Amino acid sequence: MESNHEQYTSQKEHNEGGSRWISHPWVAEGQRTIRFGTMLMDQGTDWLHLRDWVQMVEVLGFDSYWASDHPFLYQDCWITLSMLAQATKNIRLGTLVNCVFYRSPALLARLAADVDRLSNGRVILGVGIGDLPQEFELLGIPLPSVKVRQQTLEEAVQTIVGLWQSEDFTFEGTALQTQPPRLPGGPVQQPRIPLLIAGGGERVTLRQVAQYADIANFGAHAVMGGAYEVSDVVRKYDALRRHCEAQGRPYDSVLRSHLTMPLVMAETQEALRAKLDNLPQGWLKMFGSSLIAGVPQEVIAAYQALASAGVQYFMCSLFHDDVETLQLFAERVIPAVKEARGIR
Repeated sequence: MESNHEQYTSQKEHNEGGSRWISHPWVAEGQRTIRFGTMLMDQGTDWLHLRDWVQMVEVLGFDSYWASDHPFLYQDCWITLSMLAQATKNIRLGTLVNCVFYRSPALLARLAADVDRLSNGRVILGVGIGDLPQEFELLGIPLPSVKVRQQTLEEAVQTIVGLWQSEDFTFEGTALQTQPPRLPGGPVQQPRIPLLIAGGGERVTLRQVAQYADIANFGAHAVMGGAYEVSDVVRKYDALRRHCEAQGRPYDSVLRSHLTMPLVMAETQEALRAKLDNLPQGWLKMFGSSLIAGVPQEVIAAYQALASAGVQYFMCSLFHDDVETLQLFAERVIPAVKEARGIR
């Protein structure tokens, strides 16, 4: 794989002592606090309901809203974020995550830059290799091997960041042969839009995070990185630290995030059981390993354990009509987790 390194500067500043990673200000802020974002398990097709839900999330003090990239399950994620860019003022807007095979890298760079300008610099770009064979089939896209998908992700990331940083960027790779035109307008954020690479693979994915990304993200599911237990989270962070050291990059320059899918809460055990019985059972069965369900004190304990393992940023996926969980989490869990970590 060859790239034009004079034009593609990645995310490093070169100096006489080697290279120094330039942390994004929003990422650097995460080293001093714990933050929380949300997404929807069942986004539905009602744009006004989604707008109102995200506005409520913003009022409750969440840091971000994340849109999924599943074209046959939800509305298009970039149309969604464009709408929310106009409907909100402060909340960050991310993709969790864009499959790099569903759009060309140049198009992804363009969409992220456009919505970043529309939102006045609030976009986070999350990318991954794709995990649903049936979705590839529906889109008429061949499903390559994991190795090829990982290589394509790496080349896509280089292309996207290169286009954000240079009007004269070109790239020649194996999975991609790209000489895209310059973007009509770059992102607002500097030094770049924060980049998230999803997955917990300890040999390849976390090495890619250390080399290219601002944010690591995984959770307790096979398609979310396989961090089923707190001990898995600790082991994966140890692997990430080793990859950062090999890259000459500070470990703390990677924001460490975790995805809960889904989160369900109630005031009492009886109410919780009733709620779980009434929720879509297919979703609960599919994501049983990554489900966190409990009364406030149980959920607080689960999140405190993850924070003690090194998680700095929590993303929780909720059902759209479960406002109780959203409010309990915002009013009871977030303050308790922050207080336990000595954060106001």
